[in-house]
Amino acid sequence: MDPAEPVFRRIAAGTHAGLMVLERSADEKTKRMRRDIVVDEVRAVTQFLRRTAGEGGARIVIVDGAEDMNTNAANALLKLLEEPPPGALLFLVCHAPGLLPTTIRSRCRRLRLSPLTEPDVETLLGRYLPDLGVEEQAEMARLAEGSIGRALTLAAGDGPAMAAEVHRVLATLPTGQAALHVADGVARDEDSFGLFMDLLRQAIADVVRQGARGALSSHQTGLLARRSIDDWGKVWQALTQIQDETERFALDRRQAVLAGLSLMAGT
Repeated sequence: MDPAEPVFRRIAAGTHAGLMVLERSADEKTKRMRRDIVVDEVRAVTQFLRRTAGEGGARIVIVDGAEDMNTNAANALLKLLEEPPPGALLFLVCHAPGLLPTTIRSRCRRLRLSPLTEPDVETLLGRYLPDLGVEEQAEMARLAEGSIGRALTLAAGDGPAMAAEVHRVLATLPTGQAALHVADGVARDEDSFGLFMDLLRQAIADVVRQGARGALSSHQTGLLARRSIDDWGKVWQALTQIQDETERFALDRRQAVLAGLSLMAGT
C-alpha cells in the first residue's frame, strides 16, 4: 500500500476505526512496561468487537504477541475465539506457539511466516533508513534474525552502540573496574538495560547454536575455549533469569549487569 494513502496513514497512526492492536502496555501506576497482556486489555477487545465497524467491512484485532497473555487474559480471549462476533477477524501473532494454551491453539488456523533473509532485511533497511551505513545495515540485519521490525527498532535506537558493546564484552569478559564501566554505561535506563541484555543473550545463544553445528567464528571459538557448550547454555539461562527478575521487580539494573558479567567471567 502506498504510504500516502489515507488508510495507510490511519493504520500507521493507530487511528483506524476498524483495527485494534492488543499488546503489552505500560502500567498506569508504575509507568513501567507490563510483562504480560492482562485481562482488562482483552475485555477492551470485547467492547471493540461489539461496535459496528466504523469504516465498513470487518473489524480486525491483532494480538501481538499472543504468548504474552497471562492466564486470565488467555481465558478471556478464548471466549471470543469460541463465539467470534460476526464480521470480526482475530490475528494472533505468536513467536512461541508452545506457550499458548492448547484450547487457544485448537481454535486457530496456523499461518507460518518464515524469517526474512539477511540480504532482504538489509535491502529494506536501505529503503527505510537510507542514511544508515552499509556496515550498520549488515549488523542490524544479522541481529534482527529475519525481522525487519526488530531491525528498524535496533537501528532507530541504541542498537549499533549496544551491539558494539556486547561484542567488546564477549571479547574481553570484563571484571573489576572494566565491568563497572560497562554496567554504568548500559544500565542508565530501562530501555538500554533491556536492549543490552537481549543482545547479550542472543549472542550467547548464537555461540551455543553454532558450536553445536561446528560452525563457530573466531571469537566464538575463543568463548568455547573457556566454557563448554552446555555451560554457556546454563549462562544463557541464568542471564535470562537475571533480566526477567530485574525488569519484573524493578531491581537495581547496575547490579544486575555486574552479576551477569561476573557469571560470564566465572568470578
